[in-house]
Amino acid sequence: MSTNFNAFPEDNSTSRSVTLKPALPLAHFTPADLIRLREPFDSEEYLFELKMDAFRALAHLSGDGTRLVSRRGNVYKSFPRLRSAIHSTIACDAVLDGEIVCLDAHGRPQFYELLRRRGEPVFYAFDVLWWDGEDLRGWPLAERKRVLRSIVPKQSHCLLYADHIERTGVEFFRRVCEQDLEGVVAKLKHGVYGERWYKIRNPAYTQYEGSSRLIRATIHGRSWHKNKKVSHHLR
Repeated sequence: MSTNFNAFPEDNSTSRSVTLKPALPLAHFTPADLIRLREPFDSEEYLFELKMDAFRALAHLSGDGTRLVSRRGNVYKSFPRLRSAIHSTIACDAVLDGEIVCLDAHGRPQFYELLRRRGEPVFYAFDVLWWDGEDLRGWPLAERKRVLRSIVPKQSHCLLYADHIERTGVEFFRRVCEQDLEGVVAKLKHGVYGERWYKIRNPAYTQYEGSSRLIRATIHGRSWHKNKKVSHHLR
């Protein structure tokens, strides 16, 4: 089964060309937190997205280039090719919320490849905070996602648009678990940025245990590959 859960017909609009503006201070934006829930649910008031096993990041796009900023406010020094590709792909002034992820041939996240900087990363964009000189965080989520859809090209090797489904969160979660994916995120459809964002994890996700051990080993400086000590930029 494919991991591409299309919920509605594609918008045929493309990325806009706008007057580029100076980049805003990094501290101006903070990624919204997710509240953990144990069980999935159905609701007419929510959108449901796939949760990626990845590095959370804000992508700051401006005329000066693209910066990828971690949830703790640190600018990623790695991923230069990804930053360059995003900058050459989108010609607008924006701040996108999303995740840096490595995918296998079937579109499934591979956290080991990302952590060890082995795979070719892409940016999985699920929200837009700032666009064309306007702060969108007070807009309803559904409206922000329409803007995001217009920004992210349909065919891009470095950017993915986080599609969603509506209402049927329980069935969506079941399909996610069947494919051994990390989980789903539920968001209030008409909420402002970060309002009632929930994550529901797949308890049987097979990459949990191994990735947890690898991160702990990395933090304590005990991560080796082929008997050579390596360091990682953790999310």
